[in-house]
Amino acid sequence: MDIETLRTLCISLESVTEDIKWDNDLCFSIGGKMFCVTSLQPPFTASLKVKDEEFEELCQSAGIEIAPYVGRYKWILVTDPNRFTAAEWQHYVSQSYTLVKAKLPKKKAK
Repeated sequence: MDIETLRTLCISLESVTEDIKWDNDLCFSIGGKMFCVTSLQPPFTASLKVKDEEFEELCQSAGIEIAPYVGRYKWILVTDPNRFTAAEWQHYVSQSYTLVKAKLPKKKAK
């Protein structure tokens, strides 16, 4: 995985916006709420929200850590871009999008 491939994957999802926050992070959002964040500076890392029941197991895997600041909300930080296959990246990005979208008020979820 690289930043351009991740960007293509994220913006392919419905109603996604992207912007730069904190001068160094490319953020992808739905309804104003972030579902994926990646650093613009090497090395490549990405943060995603995961299901509660997956969080502990994923955080114990090589190449994945508890995401700084948002780990308590079940966000992971993928530090090894090769940790997931292309299909797994698709799954976890889509899942993060769906989890965040599900928490939005109905008007913002469109």
